[in-house]
Amino acid sequence: MGRRKRSYVVPGAEQGMQHFKADVMKQEGYAVNPNRPDDAKFEVAKDLGVPLRPRDNGELSTESVGRVGGKIGGPMVREMIRLAQERLANRERP
Repeated sequence: MGRRKRSYVVPGAEQGMQHFKADVMKQEGYAVNPNRPDDAKFEVAKDLGVPLRPRDNGELSTESVGRVGGKIGGPMVREMIRLAQERLANRERP
């Protein structure tokens, strides 16, 4: 099965999301190249003992891949929620 290409509903959102991912992963203590934030998954995988490689990872279990994705996605979701709550709290009331 080939790698699927994710696409964003909002045109131009990809660059902003990549920047956001890099910022969040830096906050989590990972060394992230802002030009290649997706490479953070290899550092996360290494920390978790998951043998993730740049290409074919068909032998990895869904659980292993999910651990890596969760370690990245979880902090991103928490930060999005925090930002949304902050913006709602700072919104001017009529």
